[in-house]
Amino acid sequence: MSKAQNEIDQYISRFPDEVQVKLQAIRETIKKAAPEADEVISYGMPGYKLHGALVYFAGNKHHIGFYPVPFGIKAFEKELSPYKSAKATAQFPYNKPIPFDLVTKIVQFRMKENLEKAATKKKPQDAFLSALSAPARRALEANGVTRLQQLTKFSEQEILNFHGIGPSSIPKLRKALQGAGLDFRKN
Repeated sequence: MSKAQNEIDQYISRFPDEVQVKLQAIRETIKKAAPEADEVISYGMPGYKLHGALVYFAGNKHHIGFYPVPFGIKAFEKELSPYKSAKATAQFPYNKPIPFDLVTKIVQFRMKENLEKAATKKKPQDAFLSALSAPARRALEANGVTRLQQLTKFSEQEILNFHGIGPSSIPKLRKALQGAGLDFRKN
């Protein structure tokens, strides 16, 4: 059992038995809707992540709080109208049935959003950029360096002066240049 699963079990165990049953049921519904999502404890409550946050849930005094980040609520305003809701939360009272089918739809909607967002993330134009950390890659791109040939216009020291480039980036850049028969500009 992973640390997060154990933490979620501990979280649920703090509630009265009848609430534990409902919390465990919403947990299982989410896991079934998004089996590849990672279970986490975040913001002090159980959550699920897949290419970013999907949903969270929390036990409260009179309800289960369900947090599908803002877009999950907005997309299902009509279906959530019987429940108290706000920009990023819906409240499912303990004295009413939990809408598990709706929870499933919302989780699947959030999963689709995150997968689409991940698929459209900017990919490096040149393979050497993919070997760098995101801050180093952004630093080069901000200075107009998106191809190895452009890198040859700079000395190592000039590259190190770019905000976001650390010393560990230089050997990676040097190796990429040498592999293409190129080198940094000499001082």
